[in-house]
Amino acid sequence: MTTESRRLPMPEGPSAEAFRAFFETVELPAALCDTQLHLQLYNNAFARFCFDHGLTVEQMMEGLAEARVPEDGAACVVEVALPQGGVVVMELARRGESVSVVGRRESELMRGQLVVVEQALLEQARTEGVLLDLGRSVAEAGSEEELVASVARGVKELFPGRTFCIRIIDARTGGLTSLYAEGRLKEGSREPLVLKRTAVEKMHLTAESIPVGKVVVAALVPLLFEGSTGGVSAPLVASGQLYGVVNLEYPSSLREEPDPLQDERVLVQLANQVAVAVKNAKLIDELTFVRKYLEELLEKANALILVANRDKKVVVFNQAISRLTGFSKEEVLGQDVFWLVPEDEHLRLASVLAAAMRGEAVPNFELRLRTRSGEARASFATSSALTSQGEVEGVMAIGQDVTVVAQLEQRVIHAEKLASMGQLAASVAHEINNPMTAVVAYSESLLQRAMMMGSAGAADSEKLRKILESGQRILRFTRDLTSYARPAKDKVERVQLNALLDKAVGYCEHVVTQSKVKVERDYGELPPLPAVPANLEQVFVNLITNACHAMKPGGQVWLRTRREGREAVVCVKDTGSGIEPTNLSRIFEPFFTTKTEGNGTGLGLSIVQRIVEKHGGKLSVDSALGQGTTFTVRLPLAD
Repeated sequence: MTTESRRLPMPEGPSAEAFRAFFETVELPAALCDTQLHLQLYNNAFARFCFDHGLTVEQMMEGLAEARVPEDGAACVVEVALPQGGVVVMELARRGESVSVVGRRESELMRGQLVVVEQALLEQARTEGVLLDLGRSVAEAGSEEELVASVARGVKELFPGRTFCIRIIDARTGGLTSLYAEGRLKEGSREPLVLKRTAVEKMHLTAESIPVGKVVVAALVPLLFEGSTGGVSAPLVASGQLYGVVNLEYPSSLREEPDPLQDERVLVQLANQVAVAVKNAKLIDELTFVRKYLEELLEKANALILVANRDKKVVVFNQAISRLTGFSKEEVLGQDVFWLVPEDEHLRLASVLAAAMRGEAVPNFELRLRTRSGEARASFATSSALTSQGEVEGVMAIGQDVTVVAQLEQRVIHAEKLASMGQLAASVAHEINNPMTAVVAYSESLLQRAMMMGSAGAADSEKLRKILESGQRILRFTRDLTSYARPAKDKVERVQLNALLDKAVGYCEHVVTQSKVKVERDYGELPPLPAVPANLEQVFVNLITNACHAMKPGGQVWLRTRREGREAVVCVKDTGSGIEPTNLSRIFEPFFTTKTEGNGTGLGLSIVQRIVEKHGGKLSVDSALGQGTTFTVRLPLAD
């Protein structure tokens, strides 16, 4: 099927008479002008509009004479002053070379104003909603990073299409702690912060609260982002302290016309809210740091620190007291404080706790504590732990381990007893020495006489020889004993080390005999070395004596000397049971001993080490369980 298309004739435009007739019937007050606002035509409604406002048509046109004619296709609103006061609103619209002038009646004006107010109210409600949500999110932020991220989301929602920068600083130093930028920052725009002088004055910031060198106050704030055409900023101020600044800028690509005054007003609202949140976050961070610092201080302190609450439950148990008792913090926290002391100490502890709960301090009291391996003794001073209202909420005890001190006191007393016994032994040796000298002299004389008698005195000669040898041995022993006990003079001499070792073995002859061990010597050639002879004798007497005590009958003590470079090396080796690895690192500590009670003070090796080091040498030990122990003394040779 075919269809034919017909061209419809276009209607012709109305005639001038028809247009005028239509223009007259329109109830809207309207007039038609040229681009110079010269009146060409107006309707009756326009004349009545002018009359109703106390003006003639000519006066209305005179009032419009200074108005700016809009561009072709555009429109604008012009206010004309009335003789009786107030204004009348006229709307101008241009099409080509014609400009229409339309008068707005009060109802239309009111309706337009209501629309504007409604839009303003809606915008205000949106702004307040965003600020309310922002307040919640910054309050819930767990860190400064989360807080800045929440602020960035709020700024994006309040100011779409804008570039912005959020900078948070330390209020005291002015150092930058956080930065968030939405846009491309210019080089070197991160620091320093630039504040507008009027904003500083409005926020009542003093010169003392502005960090020098980190913050600059100027009449204008430079733009931070590339391609910005303008912007506003607001400082973050709370309690008179500066915590940062928010910069908002308008990129050239922004489609809508910005309103800097409105943006600044909203930005200041946001800044005030954020500043308080930043201040609180900083305070929380500082409090958290201080709390962790104090916890670490209590935990790592060398003093014994114990805190119990009003219910007498342990709430603080630091590492020092944990090491002393052998109980871990997890085992003790929450336990009754009486669990830590033996039952016979409960009454004393109860009286101390009662005094502390009354707010009375107990400056010094000793207490026995339970340990995993037995008991320890500690000296404590207590004070009351108070609440912010001044009420006692617990007791804090700070003390020190006096177990070692008590042991040291006992060992010092024992050492003093030994010193007294040494002095007594030296006196006894001196008293023995006088009659023994006579015994040796007479026996020697009798021996010579018996030998002159020949065979007749042979039997007596043998007996006299034994008496003489025994007497000389006693004299030699007493002489060595008094020589060893005599205080040494710190006079450095050139010493033959091998000969000094032999002398030390002589001092230990009775120990070697009593222990039923054998001394083997392996000496190398050594040049003389500078030393205080008596002090070095004490070193090797102690090492040989310890070696004898460490072995069972039949053991051997090896004495070896050799030269290594500019050092003389002496090794004292035994075939004993060796030293426990846990004790090996402590054997040079004063008063530490592995011998049974009454058989040693624990002072010997510490004194030996001090003497060797005073000679510029070194003392080391090597031991293995079941294989014996070797002490090595290294002494510098003379240059």
